[in-house]
Amino acid sequence: MEPGDYGDRDLKLVDTAIASLRKKYNIDDNRIYATGFSNGAHFTYLLWATRPNVFAAFAPVAGRIRPSAMPKVPRPLLHIGGSRDAQVAFADQEAAMRMAVRINAVDGKGKPCGTGCTLYGADTAAPVMTWIHPGGHEYPRGTSERIVEFFHQHTLGTRD
Repeated sequence: MEPGDYGDRDLKLVDTAIASLRKKYNIDDNRIYATGFSNGAHFTYLLWATRPNVFAAFAPVAGRIRPSAMPKVPRPLLHIGGSRDAQVAFADQEAAMRMAVRINAVDGKGKPCGTGCTLYGADTAAPVMTWIHPGGHEYPRGTSERIVEFFHQHTLGTRD
C-alpha cells in the first residue's frame, strides 16, 4: 500500500470507521491500535506513517515498510515475522524492523524477551519488540495473544 493509492480509500475507511464507533460507543482514544497480516501488515505500517496520532501502538505480522510510507513519529511497535517467509521477503521485514528501531531511537542491541523475541528500548515510551518465528508466511499460534499483551502495555496518552 502506498499513500494515495485509490484515492486513499482504505485510509478514509479507517477514519470513517473510527468516527462512527466514536458516535456509538465510549471509545478510549488513548487505546486505539492497528494490526494486520501480510497486506494488512503493510497497511499497518501505512497507518503508522499517516495516522501516528490516532493509534497508540502498531503490530504488523509479515509486513514491510514501503519507502513512500515512512513513519516519522515514534510509536510502540511489535513486528512478527517468519524467518522462512518467501512471500514477504524476510530481508524486507528485517529492514522494516531496523527502520522502526531507528525511527523510535531505541537501543539497536535489544534484549531477549523469550524465544525469538527481542525488545529494543524497554524503558522508553516507544519500544520496538520483534518476534521472529521459524516458519514462513503465516500467522502462528499465539500471535493474537502476544499482540494483545503488547497493546495492553501501551497507551497513546499525551505523547507526540
